[in-house]
Amino acid sequence: MESSIKKTNGQPLPSDRPTETPVRRRQFLQYAGAGAAAAVLVAWGCKKDDPGPDMGGKGFYFGSGDIAILNYAYALEQLEAAFYTEVTSNPYGSISDWERALMTDIRDHEIAHREFFKAALGQQAIDSLTFDFSAVNFSSRGSVLATARAFEDLGVSAYNGAGWLIQDVNYLALAGKIVSVEARHAALVRDLIDNGSFANDEVIDANGLDLSNSPTVVLEVAAPFIKSKIDVTDLPTY
Repeated sequence: MESSIKKTNGQPLPSDRPTETPVRRRQFLQYAGAGAAAAVLVAWGCKKDDPGPDMGGKGFYFGSGDIAILNYAYALEQLEAAFYTEVTSNPYGSISDWERALMTDIRDHEIAHREFFKAALGQQAIDSLTFDFSAVNFSSRGSVLATARAFEDLGVSAYNGAGWLIQDVNYLALAGKIVSVEARHAALVRDLIDNGSFANDEVIDANGLDLSNSPTVVLEVAAPFIKSKIDVTDLPTY
C-alpha cells in the first residue's frame, strides 16, 4: 500500500495539507457550553510560540515522528476513556436506559482504542495521564452531552489533521479505522442534543469535508483538561 501524498524533496506540497479549521472561542462555546468552555478558554491565553507550562519541557515525552503521533492519539483516547468512565460511573439523574447503554458502548470503544495504542506503543508509550473534569457538571445531561460533543468533534478533527503527518501507511490505515468510529460517536452525541445536527455546518464545510485541526490547536484546546505535564516538543505539526 503506497501513500497518495505528493511530495517535493520529501515534503508534502502545500495543496496536500489538510484544510485546518481552527476551533474558535465562539465555536467551542457552542460545542461545550459555558461551563466546560470556561476552562478550555484558559488555553487560548497562551501565545502560539509558548506551549504553556504543561505542554513542553519536563513531562511525559511523546517522542518524535510516528511514535509521537501515536502517543498524541493515545493521550486523546485516554482523555475520552476517562470522561466516559466518569459518565457511566456517575450517570446524570435523567439518563434513560437507552442513553446509558449508548454511553456505555462509547466508553467501551474508547477504552479499546486506549488499550490498542498502549499495546502498539509498548515501552514507548507515555504513562497514564491524569485529568481534570471539574468544569463538567456530571449530574447535568446538558453539561455531559455538550462536553461529549466537544470531545468527539475535537477527536475527529485531531485524526483528520494528523493523518497526513503519519509516515507508516499501516499506522495511517489504522488511524483511518479509528477516526471513522469517532465520527460515529460524534454524530450520535450531536443528534442526542439536537436531532439532525449530526453533519451540520459546524463540523462539515462547503466541500462536504469534516473539520481538520493540527496537533498544536488540538492540544491547546485539550490542555485545561490534562493535569499531567506532557512534552510534545518533537511532535510533528504544521
